[in-house]
Amino acid sequence: MSTLESEHPLTLDTPRLTVKAPLQRYDKQGDLSDGQRVEQAMRHFVRDFGATAATWMEACIHCGQCADACHYYVQTGEAKYTPIWKLEPFKQAYKRESGPFAPIYRALGLKKPVTAAELESWQELIYDSCTLCGRCSLICPMGIDIARLISLARHGMAKAGLVPHELWAVAERAKREGSPLGATAKVFRERCEWLADEHNTPIHVDLPRADILVSMSSIEIMKYPDSIVATARVLNHLGLSWTFRTDGYEATNFGMLAGNADWQKDSSLKLVNAAIACGAHTLILPECGHAYGALRWQGANMYGKPLPFRVLHISEFLAEQVQNGSLRLKPLQKSVTFHDPCQVSRRGGATRAPRDVLNALGTDLHEMTPTGDVNWCCGGGGGVVTIHRADSLRYKVFQNKMRQVDDANAELLVSSCSNCRQTFDDGQAHFHWDKTMLSLLELVSDQLIDTTATTGSQGESA
Repeated sequence: MSTLESEHPLTLDTPRLTVKAPLQRYDKQGDLSDGQRVEQAMRHFVRDFGATAATWMEACIHCGQCADACHYYVQTGEAKYTPIWKLEPFKQAYKRESGPFAPIYRALGLKKPVTAAELESWQELIYDSCTLCGRCSLICPMGIDIARLISLARHGMAKAGLVPHELWAVAERAKREGSPLGATAKVFRERCEWLADEHNTPIHVDLPRADILVSMSSIEIMKYPDSIVATARVLNHLGLSWTFRTDGYEATNFGMLAGNADWQKDSSLKLVNAAIACGAHTLILPECGHAYGALRWQGANMYGKPLPFRVLHISEFLAEQVQNGSLRLKPLQKSVTFHDPCQVSRRGGATRAPRDVLNALGTDLHEMTPTGDVNWCCGGGGGVVTIHRADSLRYKVFQNKMRQVDDANAELLVSSCSNCRQTFDDGQAHFHWDKTMLSLLELVSDQLIDTTATTGSQGESA
């Protein structure tokens, strides 16, 4: 790892590495004083510490392996993008306030109090240059979940009012209107009505009882509405009892991405309560990676007890239907390469499911190198795609993804995450690239053997 001259009093606890401080690029919310911002950030960060997080903080041996796992470091060569360095102010706070040797650190002045200037300068590293993809966590020889620690650091930053403006704005809009992109319940219902008529496909909305509750992401509702139609076609084709509900349809959770745990909980409980209200035994999440992480792996924590229904990503649901023989598909007979959404594959464990579906589609799968759980992130997750000041850095790391795709040499590029799809579309336009990301769900909808839609359970349809 390269050694750079330090321009900041903080350094990693090793003589082998010093790094330049991040640029002073930050946004603020609210009118807290600098002292209040520091107090809020540190109090809420330290409050999140449990035995596991403390063990992670103590376990780092500064081996540098997480650097080579991070697309930001690999593409820039800048040591400040080393994943564990992104936690330095919070590690400093831990060692000074909560660690086993905290009294000694304070008494001898070995760990100085974190300042507002440090938090402001670290905003770029906590938000702009981390997609929470978890590749660093997977590669860490000490088992430190660095991505989880960065999520905890975002909790403190949110309490301090130090979230990038665009990310804060969409999270606040989701809290206020129910959708980060303006896809309110009224907009969603009207869109379903229009799509049902346009595509001659029954789309169930607000059925009082249904076995399956289906959700959508704002990106799909506003930018990729064919995903709504594809969902309806597949579920109708299978003859299942299902519904969308306007009291719980938005799966995107920008509260989680911004670090506002209260907003995250509110978003999750809307889906939980909607599923309970209609008696659903299964909640299907859309092609959205962070929606999967928010509800599948954190939903029970938000609810306060085990969820009374199954939670499946749409790719897992499709794979189940293929495996039990219910879903039979016409062969696509094309070569395909698959982009693994980080939160579904690496962080979520649903790596096999989309490949089972692609196999059922009769595709010739050209795997990327690397692939599966160690596939590279597209660079737009974790809320990064919303932060305009991060665009130039995001485009730099996206070139790594372009090389992967081009080297796979497949006819079609497919994924199961609309956020990834948006990032690919933006990268395609920026670089005038000749590859277009396709939806796994929409491919399945197009290849149903019997394209005659049945209505599934009877009730109100759009």
